[in-house]
Amino acid sequence: TAGQNVGTGRDWTLFALVDGKVFFDKDSRRVNVEAVAIPANN
Repeated sequence: TAGQNVGTGRDWTLFALVDGKVFFDKDSRRVNVEAVAIPANN
């Protein structure tokens, strides 16, 4: 199932909503994406 920062498509495809690192919960039932901070260009 979709966890934090993860979306689900109509065909149950999982996709990241933010750039970052993908990881599974300890019980391996949920996919999460840990967001990565992107430095601002000045």
